[in-house]
Amino acid sequence: MHFIIAVSAIAALGGLLFGFDTAVISGAIPYIRGTFELTDYSLGWAVGSVLIGCAAGAAFAGRLADRFGRRCMLFVCAFLFAISGVGAGLANTLATFAAFRCMGGLGVGAAAMISPMYIAETAPAAWRGRLVSLYQLAIVLGILLAYFANYVFADFGVNNWRWMFASQALPSIIFGIALLFVPETPRWLTSKSRRQEAAAVLDRILGRDAAAAELLSIERSFALQSVAPAAEAFSKKYRPVLITGVLIAVFQQVTGINAILYYAPVILSKTGLSESSSLFQTLGIGAVNVLATLLAIVWVDRLGRKRLLLAGSSLMGACLAVVALCFHFSYFDNYIVLIGMLLYVGAFAATLGAVTWVYLSEIFPNRIRAVAMSAATLALWLADFVVTYTFPVITERLSAAATLSCYLFFCVLAFLYVLRNVPETQGRRLEDIEALFAGRATV
Repeated sequence: MHFIIAVSAIAALGGLLFGFDTAVISGAIPYIRGTFELTDYSLGWAVGSVLIGCAAGAAFAGRLADRFGRRCMLFVCAFLFAISGVGAGLANTLATFAAFRCMGGLGVGAAAMISPMYIAETAPAAWRGRLVSLYQLAIVLGILLAYFANYVFADFGVNNWRWMFASQALPSIIFGIALLFVPETPRWLTSKSRRQEAAAVLDRILGRDAAAAELLSIERSFALQSVAPAAEAFSKKYRPVLITGVLIAVFQQVTGINAILYYAPVILSKTGLSESSSLFQTLGIGAVNVLATLLAIVWVDRLGRKRLLLAGSSLMGACLAVVALCFHFSYFDNYIVLIGMLLYVGAFAATLGAVTWVYLSEIFPNRIRAVAMSAATLALWLADFVVTYTFPVITERLSAAATLSCYLFFCVLAFLYVLRNVPETQGRRLEDIEALFAGRATV
């Protein structure tokens, strides 16, 4: 068990760089706004440009991961993370800055599908939820690390934001070195007819007897369903599971989490706090994010995926309603806005944050997993870009209360969709989950 935990933890480090790369911008916003003389629209582009790269990374990573392997592509992600952080820190124009942010997004988008897929294809069924949740834990640790870097470098003068971005290179290098010590996934090895290597990995994970039975099951799955052409993932047969995956991914974003995380200092500054106080309070948001994700790791294999998704969308909606009312009535006393944001982030981290990645990594059949994961994560990043780009514009043109009310509306939609359409996958082997959606193929 120690082996699979260690391997999963290393693969999950892609999430740490994901969290760092996407959240470091939050503390840099006040400084790059002056450096690049940003309007509301160009600020949305500066913050959201990383998500264009994320979408592209998600679109192409599936086929590349099928061709070259999950581990190889994670090495590429580590390289992109390091280069983008240094490049963004050295940028002297908005175009250069956005270009390097897009480059980092390629790594983020690819890691967002490959890291959970790597863990899901390697982990035993009984531990899969908890181990895939390590990816979300790594994301929130990366976010907290970015908030800490922002706070530490805030007093480094006019070029403080450059240090915030360049500091990303260190964890990127650590991730690349750690990947030298993990194997390829047994399912990818089986798909390439590398049976002995797959058996060796399964032996270390499950023990010899259980490994032999697992390998036979995987081989039967690939014998019946070889890796499909990309277009087949969108066929009528797989349409129900693909639609479910895409919508779960989109709901994770349109409920507003990254608007809160990226713009937390901006939101808090609207309550009358100074920039330094806002940056300090974002550390509290990052800490709650980490602690709540630990709860998700404990709960996901006990309470199940569907129950957590329902609870999360309900609690997040309630918190958004409270914060929106505070902004509508300009009530900023007694830390109500901060408490509401903390509870919202905690509810997300304990539910939609972790469970979405678990669910996406396990619902797609072996035959289309990489392509379907690409489609779902592509939809996720496009939704994230829309939310991120529009937040400063809608907030200034309408109000913070109106913007938060939009996210509340999507929380309600997410609850209703999950209640009616999302089957439970808790404790099932990857090869058995396909049957949950097979009966819906004619719908």
